[in-house]
Amino acid sequence: MPSWWQQYAPGSELAVFVAQVIVRLIVSAILGGAIGLEREFKHKPAGLRTNMFICVGSAFFTILSDRLASMHPGDHTRIAAQIIPGIGFIGAGSILHSRGSVQGLTTAATIFVVASIGMASGGGLYIPAVFATLIILVALHLLGWAETRFQLKALIVGYEVVGAAVDEIIASINSVLEDERKVMQTVQVSRTDGLFRVQFTVDATHKEHDLLLGRLRHLASIQRVETLGTHEHE
Repeated sequence: MPSWWQQYAPGSELAVFVAQVIVRLIVSAILGGAIGLEREFKHKPAGLRTNMFICVGSAFFTILSDRLASMHPGDHTRIAAQIIPGIGFIGAGSILHSRGSVQGLTTAATIFVVASIGMASGGGLYIPAVFATLIILVALHLLGWAETRFQLKALIVGYEVVGAAVDEIIASINSVLEDERKVMQTVQVSRTDGLFRVQFTVDATHKEHDLLLGRLRHLASIQRVETLGTHEHE
């Protein structure tokens, strides 16, 4: 039997360490996957694999930080400490800015917390890691339901307005939006069969959208108003 293989003999120090590492990585994969699955069901950018990889990676770096420092003189937290700025870089990449609107904050915050759960799993703190996972799942599900139920969350709704004169259409829309203290975003203008189509999006609450749609339908310069779709903020 090769000498390197003997180091992994049952009961040896290295074999016990490897077993602990495997358990910690499995726990981190399960917890990160649970959060990622919830994100996947809601079709968010950071889904199952992303959250699982972040959690497992954070756990493994935490394990390596302690193991390598114990084998060589050094700070046990040096490698683990670099997880936080690394995750901050990934989280920043998930935040999108578009015409004053910010999206992806919940995704970035979820990534940050998933990394901490991975670090807890890598450190053998299973109960705190599980408890933190449950808190995140409850917050994502129940608080998200409450925001939808009580119409607290702002929505990005697309509108299509049809009329004969594009200048009058845009002027009328801007007049209504100024009264409501809103602005048109991602404006597109096209012409079909002698009529102009103005497509735009507005960021507002559900109640504000209902009021806006009612006011647009009463404008004399507009022949037809339709909503094209709704997108929730993260």
